[in-house]
Amino acid sequence: MKSIPIILLGCGGVGRQLLQHIISCRSIHSKQGIVIKVVGVSDSTSLLVSDDIMLTGMEDEFLTAICHAKSAGSPLKFLLNQSGHCQLFTEKEAVEKIVAIASSLGGTTGLAVVDCSASGETIDVLKQVSSLGSCVVLANKKPLTCAIEDFEKLAFHFRRIRFESTVGAGLPVIASVTRVISSGDPISRIVGSLSGTLGYVMSELEDGKAFSEIVRAAKSLGYTEPDPRDDLSGMDVARKGLILARLLGWRINLTDIKIESLYLSEFGPDSMSMEDFLAKGLSQLDEKLKERVAIASLKGNVLRYVCVIQDSRCNVGIQELPKDSALGRLRGSDNVVEIYSRCYEKSPLVIQGAGAGNDTTAAGVLADIIDLQDLFA
Repeated sequence: MKSIPIILLGCGGVGRQLLQHIISCRSIHSKQGIVIKVVGVSDSTSLLVSDDIMLTGMEDEFLTAICHAKSAGSPLKFLLNQSGHCQLFTEKEAVEKIVAIASSLGGTTGLAVVDCSASGETIDVLKQVSSLGSCVVLANKKPLTCAIEDFEKLAFHFRRIRFESTVGAGLPVIASVTRVISSGDPISRIVGSLSGTLGYVMSELEDGKAFSEIVRAAKSLGYTEPDPRDDLSGMDVARKGLILARLLGWRINLTDIKIESLYLSEFGPDSMSMEDFLAKGLSQLDEKLKERVAIASLKGNVLRYVCVIQDSRCNVGIQELPKDSALGRLRGSDNVVEIYSRCYEKSPLVIQGAGAGNDTTAAGVLADIIDLQDLFA
């Protein structure tokens, strides 16, 4: 059996779902001659590490207990007594311990550090473990959208890094872009609807519903972040666009991207509470968007919130698109990405499917881990 030891950073929805996927896929991986050993799990305050990182790792029963505890909002330190085979490290000690494990396993059996957190503070430890020969798997977009110099240090070991789930959850967007580039086929343009929330909002606007009504419904359905402005700002789409642009070799930063927010600055979190925004601010945006929908409809077009990567520029915002295009036909919360190149000039390579959700994202992370198996002893 080929063993893949992993350390998981982050026990939120995606991290917990990943642990559950690892447990439920044991028999499938066994038939493939692979076993994933979870040797460490961290949350925002501490790190639990198995006493036996070389052999067994954490038992599935204990991993399940971690999932249950974190779902209930308990910190990892409360679980220490449930396993006699783990050590607890505080936040300050955690980085040193992870680097020590990477130093021990990185150049021998191998180690994968899997970042399912939402933190912008993991970049330093990820760079360190990568330089020590360990693999890095990311669902967290922030390490890839930091300063370009840090991105290049992390991506320098490209064979040992995977980040499919940072754009389009489980969809093969990163793999497709990388494959086209590697074939020597220059990519001239990428256009994508990269937010399930904003895809839903735009398709509902097309049906004549009011913007405020749609956003409130999306929040009640759990489609948005707790504060819908986190989605409506376009920043999440911009981060995904930046990752794709950097894959094309562009040395740009987040500040270089033109981003259209769907709410006015005076309705932002620094100026208005979320409750007031939902009750008063949203409705003030209805008429303007209604007019834009009507103007587009007269031309036979629809509105979509898209990321456009072309001519060394990355723009994020609302665009009018033909109804019969792949993006124009988009309904609901699916993601769609169109890739244009020499080979796909007139008929783009189109990738479509569910682009959000803890389950889908975690499945993409697990596939990335398995994809690295050839680097493990």
